[in-house]
Amino acid sequence: MSPRIALISATPAAIPPAVNALATGFPQAQPWNLLDDRLLADVGEDGRTPALDDRIRRLIDYAVTGGADGVLLTCSLYGEVTRQVDAPVPLLAPDEAAFDDALSSGYTRILVVASLASALSDSTARFAQAARDKGITVEVGGVFAPDKLVETCRAHSDGWDLVLLAQYSLAPAAEELSSALGLPVVSGPRSAAARLKAVIGG
Repeated sequence: MSPRIALISATPAAIPPAVNALATGFPQAQPWNLLDDRLLADVGEDGRTPALDDRIRRLIDYAVTGGADGVLLTCSLYGEVTRQVDAPVPLLAPDEAAFDDALSSGYTRILVVASLASALSDSTARFAQAARDKGITVEVGGVFAPDKLVETCRAHSDGWDLVLLAQYSLAPAAEELSSALGLPVVSGPRSAAARLKAVIGG
């Protein structure tokens, strides 16, 4: 039987990149989409709240009790919630595998790119912390690109070694961005699909 991977999303835009990454990197998997499209809209100026985190935890529990063989959150803003859950199946934060891929790349100047200011600040801080946790010294920069992604990144890419996309919704532009900048680009969906395949198989 094909392993069922629950994809918990906060925006419809994150679903196709996650599904496509599974189709390419873990074709044996059967994606199961769970969407709460208010998870981003309900975030206030002070960020996530305990009530919002509880909604994510309930979705994770729903996925597990519904038979998921693995669970992947696709919204970077809620990645930390995975640390609060002791799931009986593999549970991945959106960029957990991508962070590991970027930090194991050997590059030391990493540019984080996001189209949402909240995602940029959150992902940049968590990536820097992940590097410290692993004892890896890297320089972390950030680019806010609400539109004209390639043009904006090109204007800020000098001196950087690798681009890390902070949002699943940006993943479809990874190859175009890599070609335009002449830099490797790491995206959450592709890294997560490879990690899930390695952990679950199928």
